[in-house]
Amino acid sequence: MSVELIRELLEAGVHFGHKTSRWNPKFSKFIFGERAGIYIIDLEKTVDSLIKAKNFLLELTSKGGTVLFVGTKKQAQEIIEKEANRCGMYWINNRWLGGLLTNFSTIKKSISRLKEIEKAKEENIFEKITKKEVACLEKELNKLKRNFSGIINMEKLPDCVFIIDIRKEETALREARRLSIPVVAIVDTDTNPDLVDYPIPGNDDAIKSIQLITSQIADTIIEGRKRFLEYLSQEGVDLEKLKSPSEEETVSEVKLDIEDIPHLFKLEENREDRYRPKRQ
Repeated sequence: MSVELIRELLEAGVHFGHKTSRWNPKFSKFIFGERAGIYIIDLEKTVDSLIKAKNFLLELTSKGGTVLFVGTKKQAQEIIEKEANRCGMYWINNRWLGGLLTNFSTIKKSISRLKEIEKAKEENIFEKITKKEVACLEKELNKLKRNFSGIINMEKLPDCVFIIDIRKEETALREARRLSIPVVAIVDTDTNPDLVDYPIPGNDDAIKSIQLITSQIADTIIEGRKRFLEYLSQEGVDLEKLKSPSEEETVSEVKLDIEDIPHLFKLEENREDRYRPKRQ
């Protein structure tokens, strides 16, 4: 299997690192050599690292653990959303909001806000307010969807975080480490792999590379969840009660009436916008 996997990694360009002028000395243990000014990653070590990460995730998810997929760079956005949804896990692919893990209680308030506005729209309350008010709510709704669609059902902190490019997702990595949440990540030649619990050395820029490794991770999680459900079934647990609610069911949990319209517009009066990026 390792030979077949190495061939797939080669075809996906996982072995291509950055230019020799852009490298982190702590990554040297994963470097095979240099060619035309570019570092070549040792794919045998990539396979070994990938297997270790998959074994960890298999054990974690077979016990009911959850994983948060993080990848906000353009090449990774669609892949992260697709693969996380495929394996039934959470994802962030637009922008990492500071405090998403370390200040999760505040994040949950924003998620509740998202559900509240969606409920208002679903019950046609938008038709009973002015166009200007509708425009304001639509704008806020779109912003909340971009930031929180992938974690709308995440009721607690994840048991693991899977990251594409730890340099770009530095804040996510730092928050996970602060909370002692295990991190699995694709690490390139310009990063420090020692910051990650389960580093997977590889090209974190090429779409094919990201797709291959992320799909491997998703396949492992699917297998882990399958084992978990089989265990619960053997224990006589009613699996229907454990199914994740759909977005529609989640929205319907929020009770809203026409009397709540004024509440919708208590937007930012006494609350600072914690998620607005600082101007450089």
